[in-house]
Amino acid sequence: MSTPDLKHFRDLLQSRTGIVLDASKGYLINTRLASVAGTSGYETVDALLADIRKAPVERIVEAAIDAMTTNETLFFRDQKPFDLLRRTFVDLGRNRRGPIRLWSAACSTGQEPYSIAMLWQEVAHLLPGVSLEIMATDLSRECLAKAQAGIYSGFEVQRGLPVQKLMKHFERVGESWQIKGDVRSAVTWRRFNLLDNPSHLGRFDIVFCRNVLIYFDTSTRKAILERIAGQVVDDGYLVLGASETVMGVTNAFQAGPDAGLYLKTSATRPAAARLTA
Repeated sequence: MSTPDLKHFRDLLQSRTGIVLDASKGYLINTRLASVAGTSGYETVDALLADIRKAPVERIVEAAIDAMTTNETLFFRDQKPFDLLRRTFVDLGRNRRGPIRLWSAACSTGQEPYSIAMLWQEVAHLLPGVSLEIMATDLSRECLAKAQAGIYSGFEVQRGLPVQKLMKHFERVGESWQIKGDVRSAVTWRRFNLLDNPSHLGRFDIVFCRNVLIYFDTSTRKAILERIAGQVVDDGYLVLGASETVMGVTNAFQAGPDAGLYLKTSATRPAAARLTA
């Protein structure tokens, strides 16, 4: 690959998504962009990168950026956060009437927000007068289109989804499975870049932002977390991936009683204690 073309694309990727790839990741770019080059009429990835630098077409640039975002996900990924969320729903719902608002940030192809919607159906009867509003966002148009359709292959539904939930919440569509309408309608979808200001999304009681901050440098993580904090209510919660932390990055959140759970800094210690009861 041409060094100027490769550097230009790495810089473009970082400016648009915050994802940082060093010069040694040329092999990853080549692998991820091979299909984009083929479907866009280029014989090689080198030719694609050259055009992105010298004569960019936005449709092709966006496809290349989409291909570089990591879309690995599965239903009820890392079960512990969902066990924690079940307790959090009950804790929040005891003291209110009206909606709990939850943001699934960087939702990829939708397995996370759909898992949350399925979980809510299991606890909603305990919280009369309380509803759940799920906002799911991602940068990738392709991922959002798949998520909204709610259609998954046999392989995808076998990853993390208990057979009882498959039978209850899905129906066969040819060789695939589609989430039933009551679960699909529980989620509102928006295209959103975590580098942007999220104020138009509204305020949230709970934010899931899992397994995405690891792809950013420290200054970008700090900026994203502080923008998220601005949208979290004072007694709200942030859930990160198991390998992610706010420690040493920002003071906008403080560690909660369980790994991966954080409280907005203005939240009280008693709020944290309630989740362990």
